[in-house]
Formats: sequence, C-alpha cells, structure tokens
Amino acid sequence: QVQLVESGGGLVQAGGSLRLSCVASGRTFSSYSMGWFRQAPGKEREIVAAIIWSGGTTTYADSVQGRFTISRDNAKNTVYLQMNSLKPEDTAVYYCAADKDGLAYPRENDYDYWGQGTQVTVSS
Repeated sequence: QVQLVESGGGLVQAGGSLRLSCVASGRTFSSYSMGWFRQAPGKEREIVAAIIWSGGTTTYADSVQGRFTISRDNAKNTVYLQMNSLKPEDTAVYYCAADKDGLAYPRENDYDYWGQGTQVTVSS
C-alpha cells in the first residue's frame, strides 16, 4: 500500500505563489505516474497537472497552463506543484494521486492511491 502526504497549502493573496509537496511511501514511486487534482466547494474534482514516471512528460489543465509547474524528485519520493500568479479561483483542496501503472496520460479513474489533501486559499 502506498501512502501519499501532501503539504504546503495555505492562505495567499492573489498574485502570490505556493509550492505543494507530496511525499510517497514505498519503493516503487519512481515507476508511478503522479497527478495533482483539486476540488473547490460545490464543484467536481478536476485534474490540475500530471507527470509521467520519468518526468519527461507533463500535462496541465488549461486553467493553470503557464502558471503552475509539476515536477518530481524520484530520489526523494516527492512530487511538487509550483503555483505562481495565483487567482481566487484557484482556491480548493489539492490532492496528489499515484498511478501505479505509470501511464503517460492517466485518466482520473486510473489513479490508484490518493492523499488526504491540502487546502489552498487565495484571497482577492
């Protein structure tokens, strides 16, 4: 079983930055594709960014393209989400997730493990 623990959330003013981290337990992290999702109050969970096991392929939601950057450090079993130019509409609980099959473009239901989430609040 893989455990994922997110950190780095908080309250920030619009235009500010935050960096989220997600640390994974287990020895096979380097073979997993990883994703960041978010869920705002009253809305469905949505994909924010994803990164393949090698870090060579990344994908982003249109709403965050150019502002957010996903990266990973397989030696530290950690995936990051650097969030710049934050907007109030980025306010949500952010979750990291792991796809043990290492798919290049996993869908939401391809992810096998989920963290508990970290709150990001952007004030206007």
